[in-house]
Amino acid sequence: MDNYPSILLGNAVDQFASLPGVGRKTALRLVLHLLRQPQDKVNTFAKALTDLKANVHYCRICHNISDQEVCSICSSHHRDRQTICVVENIQDVMSIENTGQYNGLYHVLGGIISPIDGVGPKDIEIDSLVERILPENIKEVILALPTTMEGDTTNFYIYRRLNAFIQADQPLRVSQIARGVAVGNDLEYTDEITLGRSIINRTEFRV
Repeated sequence: MDNYPSILLGNAVDQFASLPGVGRKTALRLVLHLLRQPQDKVNTFAKALTDLKANVHYCRICHNISDQEVCSICSSHHRDRQTICVVENIQDVMSIENTGQYNGLYHVLGGIISPIDGVGPKDIEIDSLVERILPENIKEVILALPTTMEGDTTNFYIYRRLNAFIQADQPLRVSQIARGVAVGNDLEYTDEITLGRSIINRTEFRV
């Protein structure tokens, strides 16, 4: 058990250590760094966190993080508004945007189907994706999910849900990013050149 000279110090370390990927030694180092900073700088740091939680929005269309009810991507008139790229999380949107190779819209699922983790189709934003196809006149859906068993399961489920649009007179195209992304990798850990090429060289989704 850690023995801190101050209960307040210990409490602060506990909070930092609760963050993903932050161990107690790193948490202590961060807390001691903040303790050495001027009060106004610590206040600014704390305010940024409270403002984030209190005021950040999830776009009502694509579920990306936004300062407004509709994000800047969904509201832009300079994007390809007939293409939707489906991703697992917000980090994936940021990774794809950093490639500069994609100019369409997004749809953030907020997870992938994983029965072992208790995550089913109703726990992620698949229904809202299906509901976008006709009103937004979508011509292509790009599946950009992790190259894992769970990602493949989610791809297949989405394809089945979109089947009526795929079989229509003017069929919806469903594609997936090329397998330049290593199997088992999350998009956020893939280098921008590889990710950009995988989007450009996307292929028809096959079941």
